[in-house]
Amino acid sequence: MKKIVLLIVTIALCDLFLLQGQDVLLKKGIVQDSVRVNDSIPETFALYLPTTYDPSETWPVLFSMDMEGRGKQVVHMFREVAEREGYILAASNAVHDSLSIVQNTLIASRMFNKVYSMFPIHKQRSYTAGFGNGAKFASIIPSIIKPIEGVISCGSGIPYKELIDPKNPFQFVGIVGRSDFNFNDLTDEQNLDPTLKRYMDKRILDNYLLVFEGGSEWPNGDYLQRAVEILTLRSMSKTNIPKDSAYVHSIYNRDFSSLNKFTTANNYLGASYLGEEMLNKFKGLLNLDEIKKRLKLISKENEYKIQERKQKRFLQKEYFIRGDYEYNLNDDVLTLNYNNLGWWNYQMTEIKKFMNSTDPFEKEMGMRLLGYLNALVEDNINLELAQKPVNEEALSYLWMVKTITSPKEFGYYLKIISDSAKYEDFGTALFYLEELLKNGYTDKGELYSLKNTALLRITPEFNKVIEKYFKDARYDIIEE
Repeated sequence: MKKIVLLIVTIALCDLFLLQGQDVLLKKGIVQDSVRVNDSIPETFALYLPTTYDPSETWPVLFSMDMEGRGKQVVHMFREVAEREGYILAASNAVHDSLSIVQNTLIASRMFNKVYSMFPIHKQRSYTAGFGNGAKFASIIPSIIKPIEGVISCGSGIPYKELIDPKNPFQFVGIVGRSDFNFNDLTDEQNLDPTLKRYMDKRILDNYLLVFEGGSEWPNGDYLQRAVEILTLRSMSKTNIPKDSAYVHSIYNRDFSSLNKFTTANNYLGASYLGEEMLNKFKGLLNLDEIKKRLKLISKENEYKIQERKQKRFLQKEYFIRGDYEYNLNDDVLTLNYNNLGWWNYQMTEIKKFMNSTDPFEKEMGMRLLGYLNALVEDNINLELAQKPVNEEALSYLWMVKTITSPKEFGYYLKIISDSAKYEDFGTALFYLEELLKNGYTDKGELYSLKNTALLRITPEFNKVIEKYFKDARYDIIEE
């Protein structure tokens, strides 16, 4: 790759500089959304430089991964944290979940090399981050590309654990909501395989978990702040950067105050999670006796024992229900068991009961089960689409299940209507047309232009359904 020479242009009050070989003017404190990797490749990335950036110093960098190539959006997620903590941010606009791991890794590698050539990056302070599938990809990178020292993984565990090189350990900071279906995989409570835990502990330098009240979503800025702080604190404890005692104590005092608030509110599980986080991240930096003492007191509280027992019980119950989902879906796809669609409707009824429960632990289990079931169906859809040739009947069945598990995702109804009409199975097409409209779909124009439906659209039955929900139909209804 052509070497980029960085020319610093001092402009009063502006902090601007120009990159040679590019018509790009970069400014500190502003998200630049489309910096080119080089002149010969149409790949760009979003970039953020903190206002304190000084090219005479070395800087940590956080590469955020979004598998839909929304670099600017994910850089904005971390912008305030990066400004406070003094991190450079970069996120590719070219990585995508439609590409292979190898292709995405090459794209990421080119972005890394570009950033390293542009700025003085600290050799031991390069990190990756992501949410969902982006987190999975971010967690793979340290095992493939050096020198990535750590990962901030929001809503995902570590995929492809066999890739982890024990000679190249890294820091893993997991962030997960208690209603996220990945909660099971990221918490010690549901560690059903102690051997696997020992295996992982030997291969990851530091393993942290931040738990928040929420579901499958980006955590708020406070949790992103805490995650980046962990990376900074570990750099201090490893002497990669000088220890800043004022910085360390300010975080400790803030966390200790939060710990007191949790216990005052009788949220002993939250207090326990935060206490364990503090033990890990302040290791080697502060005396931890007070935290150990508080955790011991929390563990003796009857309310803590009740909360822990209830959470374990529902996590265990969830584990077995998830096993039923996986078994039944695999069997249904193999046998095309349309009769079992009623069973899936029943499961959704049960999930809704859980979600409407007055018990917060049961409610969280219901939300996790809904997220897991939808992810399971989507994974199976992707597996079918990857087959050559595609098993169209299996794919259609999975679309039908998806209309049950996620009735407001209208695209799946449209796929079924189009696919059924193609084979002149108008009965199925009309059933899903009415289900689509019952659930609030309003785009009549799209219905009249839907692929494979020319013959369906001129039937009296189709136009009766349209008239029922839209009060008028494009074609006259022909009565027999």
